[in-house]
Amino acid sequence: MWVEIICGLIIYQLFRRFFYDDDVLDVETADSDSLFPVAARLEKLYGGKAYVGLRIPDADSGSRQTIDMVHVTKGEAVVISIQNLSGFVSIDGDGSWVSAGRSSHKTDRRPDPVAEVKRQVAILESYLEQRGAPLPEGYLSYRVICPNPNFRSHSPISERCNMPNQTNASTMYADHFPPEVLTYDQWQQLKPEPKSLFSGWIKGSLRGGKKEMQESMHQNLNFIIATSPTWDRLELKGDKYLLGEFLEFKGKHDDIQSLKNIRRSKINRLVIQKTSMFGLAHSKLQVLYSPRDYRNDGASASEWNEATVRSSTEVVFQLQESTKVRKFKLSSVSSMSLSA
Repeated sequence: MWVEIICGLIIYQLFRRFFYDDDVLDVETADSDSLFPVAARLEKLYGGKAYVGLRIPDADSGSRQTIDMVHVTKGEAVVISIQNLSGFVSIDGDGSWVSAGRSSHKTDRRPDPVAEVKRQVAILESYLEQRGAPLPEGYLSYRVICPNPNFRSHSPISERCNMPNQTNASTMYADHFPPEVLTYDQWQQLKPEPKSLFSGWIKGSLRGGKKEMQESMHQNLNFIIATSPTWDRLELKGDKYLLGEFLEFKGKHDDIQSLKNIRRSKINRLVIQKTSMFGLAHSKLQVLYSPRDYRNDGASASEWNEATVRSSTEVVFQLQESTKVRKFKLSSVSSMSLSA
């Protein structure tokens, strides 16, 4: 039996070595980015467009403010903060959120997400005004969404009472969160509605306006947000996304030369396609890349350029708001989008 176990472990390590990038495996076991699943669900439920990973210039601080998401529909836009917290979550007296696991004394404390996303609304409003798109009062609103299925909310009172019959803490104590917060249970219970997820927040400032004016403002808002600075986006095999900054390619000299035209000043997006069945070091990959063009939603098929490189070529990528740099083999990458 031990022989079979040892052989199985050897086969597994060989399989892992040749078919997977170690960094991809690390991402699978880490706190995965939930921004894109949330964005996809919002678009499915309420239409419109959800813009992810924005980096809006803040005139006051002279830096860029990261905004998780802005969901734009006809009639309103919502700035959304994603809190991918797990375990028991409570609000402290100063407004900060504290999370702790069921069986661990380790806690995670972070500043009040509601106050933070409210500040982001003000920064975005100022930025839009600078770009010639002032919005009516109440057009921009904000939400905090907690999409982690292991999220459990509770109040300090519940801890002191130690009530034994509580089976769903997030339902029983969700009311101690501000109304702008969607706990996991509330997030799961959302259903399509004739208006929107955030109906009732608009103060009616547009209801009496002309339809043409509303449509023009909606188009202008989408254009400005779509062309705003963002984090670079790396899509890995298995529908896994990373936000951060693309640094460079690493690999053989001839492969790097083939990719020399892929620079953020010229290229908006690239897609990786396999030209052989196996992702081994000697196999080749086809890299398709499109020129940057803000005049339309993307390049046509005739505008895509291509390069063929070894699958062992690597993408060097620095994770969002982190000093950690990772290398991913192109064989593990589906696509990459570069911000201007």
